[in-house]
Amino acid sequence: MKIVLPGGTGNVGRLLEREWTAAGHQVVILTRQPTRDREIHWDGRTPGPWTEAIDGSDLVVNLAGRTVNCRYTPANIRSMMDSRVDSTRAVGKAIAAATRPPRVWLQMSTATIYAHRFDAANDETTGLLGGNEPDVPPYWAYSVEIAKAWERAQEESNTPHTRKVALRTAMVMSPGRGGAFDLLLRLARLGLGGPVAGGKQYMSWIHGHDLVRALDFLTIREDLTGPVNLAAPNPVPHRDFMHAVRTARGIPIGLPATRWMAEIGAFAARSDTELLLKSRRVVPGRLLEAGFDFDHTHWPEAAADLVRCIRRA
Repeated sequence: MKIVLPGGTGNVGRLLEREWTAAGHQVVILTRQPTRDREIHWDGRTPGPWTEAIDGSDLVVNLAGRTVNCRYTPANIRSMMDSRVDSTRAVGKAIAAATRPPRVWLQMSTATIYAHRFDAANDETTGLLGGNEPDVPPYWAYSVEIAKAWERAQEESNTPHTRKVALRTAMVMSPGRGGAFDLLLRLARLGLGGPVAGGKQYMSWIHGHDLVRALDFLTIREDLTGPVNLAAPNPVPHRDFMHAVRTARGIPIGLPATRWMAEIGAFAARSDTELLLKSRRVVPGRLLEAGFDFDHTHWPEAAADLVRCIRRA
């Protein structure tokens, strides 16, 4: 297949490029700063020569969007919104204008679209969308509104010959440098791998190996459209999540952190505590119903596998 990855230079993009290239697929990456032959320049907003890569392709996986690992200032919130919505609209216009449009458009979204909750898990059918929770900081609603606008931009794109799937993705755990698991290991090695604010908030995750397999599955399942949760079946509370990270790495102690300590740490790291404190209890209802079989269903086993991968590398 010919696969186009708009915004494919991040951690997830590098993972997909590596795995799909090894499987014999032709992978083309759209980026603002191309440095290799397989990379093509685009601005993420307007049509240009890059649209020729989409015309005649088999699969488009749009990963473009400003990182959420930042302070939620008005300027950064606007940048997060615009970079997602504008790039999705641009991809939609390119597909609509293509003489040979791709069969499938997989659009990155986020599990953050769901409500902060502890009582039950969120699947695609019965899950509660966030934005109106009474017991969370009001500004958390920004992330939900960004996610809704992101998905709406794909839904409203006029691409009748291309099947569309919105990927409500949990934290992707892969052994590569700079990713979420690499950050967690560094915190654990510094002794900071304990529970934050009590550690009751749920962490949803997916092993990178299963992410690639799930995207392959969604590519061939012509009956699946709309939102699909990309998350392992068993989210766990933060305290158990970090305990598994420490155990996999052989680190016996992780210092706990209060909410105000997390606020100070997030400020120093130029990030935001929503990434740590929001309870993202998300399960892959539609994937399981469709018969997808996860290789990594429980976090302790997945964390141990990731550590083994890092040591082999």
